[in-house]
Amino acid sequence: MLQQETFTIGDTVVQVSGAGSPLIFVHGFTTTAEFWREQIAAFSSRYRVIRINLPGHGVSPRPAERAYSIPAFVDDILEVYRAFNIDDAILVGLSMGGTVAQHFTLAHPLMVRALVLVGATPHGLGDDVNVDNVLQAIDDLGVVLASQNVIERSFGHAAGRELVEFAKSEVAQTPAFVAREAIASLNASDSRAFLSRIYVPTLVVVGNEDIITPPGESVILAEGIAGSRLEIIPAAGHFPMLEQPEVFNRILKDFLFTCDGPSSHTKGQGLSQQAV
Repeated sequence: MLQQETFTIGDTVVQVSGAGSPLIFVHGFTTTAEFWREQIAAFSSRYRVIRINLPGHGVSPRPAERAYSIPAFVDDILEVYRAFNIDDAILVGLSMGGTVAQHFTLAHPLMVRALVLVGATPHGLGDDVNVDNVLQAIDDLGVVLASQNVIERSFGHAAGRELVEFAKSEVAQTPAFVAREAIASLNASDSRAFLSRIYVPTLVVVGNEDIITPPGESVILAEGIAGSRLEIIPAAGHFPMLEQPEVFNRILKDFLFTCDGPSSHTKGQGLSQQAV
């Protein structure tokens, strides 16, 4: 049985398995480290898989006196690096976690060996989940039902009911004050003018049925980051790593294979970009 360890680093609960080069997974808005459950066994035989529960999300603490913003989450990831004495790592971010990963890479480029952006955007979220709609839904329905309604729209047609219910139970853990601050910060975040400054090998992945962060947003990311590789996964919505795990894991493994050489920090790494 695969051994997993749990650490609390500041306000961040981190789950670790495997050994090897660090592979860090960061979840999205109101989701949790459990959204990477299909990647644990697939990558722990070769990598030290580090799954972060951002503060205020999942099982992590949610003190009222701290910030729940993109810059604050960047600092939280930096603390994880320091706690584990990580010089550089492969950083994988989903949705809001992709925004955090972009800003971490821009702030600490030598600490990111390669970057993977899943269902991400360079600015906010898609039109279906804009900040005004989210805040109004929290006011009208309460944060649990508002978050679960987003989950209902997040999966592609092939997702089974059990998977959707799992996701709904996970997002119910994020309190309203965390969700409010996080969505406002996400909406204000904009990396479009700085994408050309990301020089590390980058993989951009999106489901072809994603309405939360539509594929066009991933195209913008891929076009803005020189030499990046774009992969669109069929029959998947906003969570391709859960909806189509075998396809997602194969794509990620292929990308990581190209990053295992000593020259992974050279610009572009010769990766091909696949257009929509």
